[in-house]
Amino acid sequence: MTERSEIRDRALRAMLPIAAGQGWNWATIRAGLAAIGEDPALAESHFPTGPVGAVAHWIDLSNREMEAAAAAEDIATLRVPARIRRLVELRLLAVAPHKQALRRALSLLALPWNTPAAFRTTAQTVNAIWYAAGDSSADFSWYTRRATLAGVYGATLAYWMRDDEPGVEDALDFLDRRLADVARLGKLRRRAA
Repeated sequence: MTERSEIRDRALRAMLPIAAGQGWNWATIRAGLAAIGEDPALAESHFPTGPVGAVAHWIDLSNREMEAAAAAEDIATLRVPARIRRLVELRLLAVAPHKQALRRALSLLALPWNTPAAFRTTAQTVNAIWYAAGDSSADFSWYTRRATLAGVYGATLAYWMRDDEPGVEDALDFLDRRLADVARLGKLRRRAA
């Protein structure tokens, strides 16, 4: 997990429109810091792992914002699949205005040397979704739930990123189909047991 600070949060919000145009790099980090009145020369101090660390912090910030939005709603009254759907929806809605910055972030994380960061941030996101959904499992299902959601969330994100439209309706329809597939597989597995 990245070290959290108000300066990083504010700088990241300022970086998003810049990253959409020029990608995630040191110039983007410096410009984001300058935009909030911080000394750009402190970029390495605030983001010691550079652009990949800035992306990881943005993902952490988006997870926290998703959890706060979910806490403001009463999702506990929903069934678990509906909770997961709503949380993924909140996650997509939060980043929708910054879809191009997200595309650039995913491109950076897709580089082979950034694979550990990509796995780590994906794990943090699916864990945040399950935590916000109220998952309290402590057995093997803790792992299988997160692995399954990682696949479903990753596929949904890839489907959503296929165009520049900021709307999330098509992606949510795609998510609904994947969640139905998972439910069907679960029923088949229980019948076979």
